[in-house]
Amino acid sequence: MLQTRAQPRRKNDAEQPAAALAVADENILKPVHREPVEAVLSALGSDATRGLSSTEAQSRLDRCGPNQLKSAPETPWWRRLAEQFENLLVIILLVATAISVIEWLLQDPRETLLPYEAIVILAIVVLNALLGYLQEARAERSVRALMALAAPESTAIRDGERQRVPAHDIVPGDIVLVEAGDRIPADARIIESSNLHVDEATLTGESVPATKMVQPIDGDVGLGDRRNMLFASTVATYGRGRAVVVATGMRTEVGRIAGLLEAAERELTPLQQELDRTGRRLSAIMLGICAVVFATGLLSSPVLNLNAILSLFLFAVALAVAAIPEALPAIVTIGLSLGVRRMAAAHAIVRKLPAVETLGAATVICSDKTGTLTRNEMTVRAIVTAGARVEVGGSGYVPDGDFTADGAPLAEASPIRETIVQMLRAAALANDAVLVHGEDRWRVQGDPTEGALIVAARKLGIDEPELARFPRIAEIPFTSERKRHTTVHVDPNIPGELRVFVKGAPEVLLAKSDFIWEDGQSVALDDERRVDLSSRNDTLAGQALRTLAVATRTVPAAALGIDTQAAAAGKSGSSIELPESIEDDLLLLGLVGLIDPPRAEVKAAVAVAKQAHIRTVMITGDHPATAVAIARELDIFEPGARTLTGVDLRTMSDAELDATVEQVRVFARVDPEHKLRIVSALQRKGHIVAMTGDGINDAPALKTASIGVAMGITGTDVSKEAADMVLTDDNFASIVKAIEEGRGIYDNIQKYLIYLLSTNSGELLTMFAGVMMGGLLGLVSADAGLFLPLLAVQLLWINLITDGPPALALGVDPKDRDVMMRQPRRRGSGVLLTEDWIRLACVGVLMMFGTLVVLDAYYPGGLFTAFASGTAPNVADEVHARTMAFTTLMLFQLFDVYNCRSRRRSAFGGLFENKWLIVAVAFSLLTHVLVIYVPALQTAFHTVALSALDWLIATGVAATLLIGMELAKVVLRRKRPDPYA
Repeated sequence: MLQTRAQPRRKNDAEQPAAALAVADENILKPVHREPVEAVLSALGSDATRGLSSTEAQSRLDRCGPNQLKSAPETPWWRRLAEQFENLLVIILLVATAISVIEWLLQDPRETLLPYEAIVILAIVVLNALLGYLQEARAERSVRALMALAAPESTAIRDGERQRVPAHDIVPGDIVLVEAGDRIPADARIIESSNLHVDEATLTGESVPATKMVQPIDGDVGLGDRRNMLFASTVATYGRGRAVVVATGMRTEVGRIAGLLEAAERELTPLQQELDRTGRRLSAIMLGICAVVFATGLLSSPVLNLNAILSLFLFAVALAVAAIPEALPAIVTIGLSLGVRRMAAAHAIVRKLPAVETLGAATVICSDKTGTLTRNEMTVRAIVTAGARVEVGGSGYVPDGDFTADGAPLAEASPIRETIVQMLRAAALANDAVLVHGEDRWRVQGDPTEGALIVAARKLGIDEPELARFPRIAEIPFTSERKRHTTVHVDPNIPGELRVFVKGAPEVLLAKSDFIWEDGQSVALDDERRVDLSSRNDTLAGQALRTLAVATRTVPAAALGIDTQAAAAGKSGSSIELPESIEDDLLLLGLVGLIDPPRAEVKAAVAVAKQAHIRTVMITGDHPATAVAIARELDIFEPGARTLTGVDLRTMSDAELDATVEQVRVFARVDPEHKLRIVSALQRKGHIVAMTGDGINDAPALKTASIGVAMGITGTDVSKEAADMVLTDDNFASIVKAIEEGRGIYDNIQKYLIYLLSTNSGELLTMFAGVMMGGLLGLVSADAGLFLPLLAVQLLWINLITDGPPALALGVDPKDRDVMMRQPRRRGSGVLLTEDWIRLACVGVLMMFGTLVVLDAYYPGGLFTAFASGTAPNVADEVHARTMAFTTLMLFQLFDVYNCRSRRRSAFGGLFENKWLIVAVAFSLLTHVLVIYVPALQTAFHTVALSALDWLIATGVAATLLIGMELAKVVLRRKRPDPYA
């Protein structure tokens, strides 16, 4: 049962060949899984029995370095804080702050005691930087988390003795001993195995522990198929073994992943890119406005002296500052932060704010299978007996589920049920796993496959007291050569008899069984029945089920020279050796089909994602047949879809992968580099990729993807640190909910931008046209100098106070009901669509026209003068007309905020859904009323009280914007219901 290799006597450490030492120093061998043990030991200058000497181990440690992963230097806190100010828009705002201070210093006399405008802008910039810094303070710890996974101590053979050695002191050539529960300290070649099983799920994606062997493996196989290798940071779950270390530190597979993770680059998110573009556009607009207004003022001003030139220059700068959306970074940050809180309630913890909007734009979800789409809990799905196939309900390790045959529950006293009870009792007795409940969930201690059999038995009421009635007195353990596990028990129902229970590979047990249990009795297992059972086993395997057979027999205790009472009491005096013949003449009870099942909620989540035009792609290290079967069950594998394996990817160029990646729905048997290539290929095709995963092997792809989503429960620290978002419930459905939230958050950011830029465009066009066309409209100042439609203080009041609260309220606007029925926005399309820019222009022109018409109608000397009280320009009428323009522009913007709630839906739909918006509009109205009716504020803002007729006129003119947009939405709903289509 032990797989061993006799080792040649080697020279003393001091006499090792230089070539062997050089190989050891560099941690480099030919693919060691292909090499015989003798060749590996010889190349490393080690001995399977005595290991290395302490002197040689220290020498190699000095040359090779500690068995640790390198960590990137931590970014200083001041650098992370400074990075928050490297956005172009933020830089422009800082420049605007400086200009605003200069303007205030040059005022004579000064209008305010302090430069309030500069203070507000600077406060917004600093607040935005602090929020971003605090949110990202825990970033970039992936390599440190990998280091934390290293085993603190390992058992090694040095100087011919077993020693506990710190894991960081392990060197190439060390002989390490591994037992169940040990974490592997380094990559090693197995030289001895006694039923050794290792859980490699975090590295390979395999949901079942790998059975380890000694023999060389020929061919270029992936990590999951290198059965004669141990890998750092994996865990032994069963048996024991001995191995020679071939790679340590950064040269291990985990170290290679750490290197990939460190080298992985992250691109700016679409929102970050668009905000930078917006900043550049606004800076161009700012400079253009400064130049045009300044030049126009110089040409049209009746008085031209130093004071007039300085006043024009400062006004042009103030107007340009007003053109910049000062609150944009803060509003975006606050909107994202509010979204983060909502997503946390939906079990999604966002580690970086921009990830929220990226998730909402996702076009592809690349999901790991094990633990993400599936439960990572083996489950008995089907049981085949001589007369029937029984389906087993439930999922995972929860001992709850129905047993049905032909769609009907099994009757309590039916022969089939009795057969199933016997079979599952036998499977639970030939078993070393334990089912436990803790931390509000069921867990299995031991092999997951054996755990699944225990769970299935519990579903039928076969509990621990029932199993304890059959004390085990002997066993023959499972090995990869035998492919079966046999246990012998005292049968309380048959004195003097022993019950033998065997579980193992169906082909093995079929060959060893002479009988089969059918209709409550034992019948001969003839060739016809063997062929039928073999065919039914193939059917189970074709459904990606892992199959086991269960058999039993009864033997007289006397034939083995066993005292059943003494053996049951543990007083037999010595271990019982069983003859191999005890596994002959078996009675076959049936076949079991097991699988790591999909999560119950995933299929619906995949359907919702598909409805939202988001593709789900499975990327796993598992077997292709298993992966495709799960993908079909979840409707991921669509008609015409393709499957690629790691072997296929190794032979493909990037161009070939790019040509086929759109058709592939399942990538199986992949390595970490392959995941990186897949994500990169999809990104080259224009996709915004969300990558989900929970293992060490997922970390580089999580970091490279547009957004990485890690599992919070089963995920490793490595995957969590590499990801942008962590799911606290490990539920794929939560990803889709998070996408819905992300789309809603992004919509609200767009609403804010549309509102802010449309109101700013109205302000800018009003000021620009008022100055440029002042002479044509008859707008001549009562004093010497240039007539201004609005004063700088009024313009800034609208820009900072009237616009601000409604814009904030748009950040918490409820999601549109059809948010998950739309297509994702196209990559590179920008935050605002072409129709949005057209809308901004139209809204700006309408605001400009309406405001100037009201201004002209109230000012003597204008074209219309319908409401002017005099015939010639005078200071009183100028103040009254400007107050009316001030009020009309403010009302335009309050009507506009309701238009901006949706591109298609009527402003009257869900009018009272957003209570915060109602409060914000009321606040803006109230502050404006104070400005025009409180005497002290009238003086500061150069306003006068308005009559009821004045309010009626201003409201009627401003309402034309609401009416016009409602008509435009009717046309858009008919012609193009989905703005992203």
